[in-house]
Amino acid sequence: MVSVKGFQVAALVKTPGTRYDAFLLHGSDAGLISERGMALAKAVAEADNPPGEIVRLNDADVENDPDRLSLELLTIPMFGGRKIVRAETGRRINSQMIKPLLEAKSLAGVLIVEAGNLKKDDSLRSAFEKSTNAAAIACYPDDDRGLDSIILDVLKPHNMSISPGARQQLLMRLGADRVLSRGEIEKLAIYARGQREITEDDVEAVVADAAELTLDRVVNAAAAGERERAVDELHRALAAGENAQSIILALQRHFTRLHRLGAVIRTGKSIDQAVTDFRPPLHFRQADAIKSQLRLWKADTIEKALNGIAQTARSARRSSILEDLLAERLVLSLSVLARPQK
Repeated sequence: MVSVKGFQVAALVKTPGTRYDAFLLHGSDAGLISERGMALAKAVAEADNPPGEIVRLNDADVENDPDRLSLELLTIPMFGGRKIVRAETGRRINSQMIKPLLEAKSLAGVLIVEAGNLKKDDSLRSAFEKSTNAAAIACYPDDDRGLDSIILDVLKPHNMSISPGARQQLLMRLGADRVLSRGEIEKLAIYARGQREITEDDVEAVVADAAELTLDRVVNAAAAGERERAVDELHRALAAGENAQSIILALQRHFTRLHRLGAVIRTGKSIDQAVTDFRPPLHFRQADAIKSQLRLWKADTIEKALNGIAQTARSARRSSILEDLLAERLVLSLSVLARPQK
């Protein structure tokens, strides 16, 4: 069984070697899945001489050509290195299509499958973990230590540091999607260009309180199951110039906090104590709303919400023209998830 451990992931993504010819990236952080998929594909391609060719496939690509995936992976290229196929799971690209490729033992190319949050007994995840030539890599939201690493990684080329207070404020604003988190830090670095250190004022200026209040209203209405108010607040935020992907990030950040708090409460702590002890500290404006939502949402439903948010984040990045519509559909689905529990 090959399930890559957390401390092994960075080294494997940087230098995948030749032990595996198939990789599964799964979890609730769609941005991290995409980032690792791109890094893996690049590392494998550059290891060949001449370099391999990277091909991306999704459901639309195999709709009229069901054999496309197997042909790409089983055909030996006449020129160049191996083909590296990045495939996104969906209605067509699923365990039924992928399992025969894993059972082929040896592929001419390299398969990188990018999936969502898969349970331990999911057939696709099990197939990768049981295969001797495949590896499954879990991609879950960064903790504070991981986010610190991203902050340093983004700021280093700008020759910038960040004050402790600004770092704490920034951590409170970063979410559960690696790509969106990087984008927020990059935006901050561009704003503070020419400075040696990012301050709390810089963080406040880039992610202003007014914007936070707008996002909070959307998030809290959706998490409370107030469908009409959630959609109204979303439309108001978009009309005010708020970016749909920022709203998706805010929803992802919020439900990740609910997930973490729920896990603490299940160890025996009260809701009040869990919220008080949470780090980084919750803003006082959000504490009461979160306490109410923790009484409303169950663990399995929060997981469903996080899965839906991750899928929406990925779709919004692929098709920015539809991001407003995707955000509205997400807000509606979260409101519906909350309502039966009320």
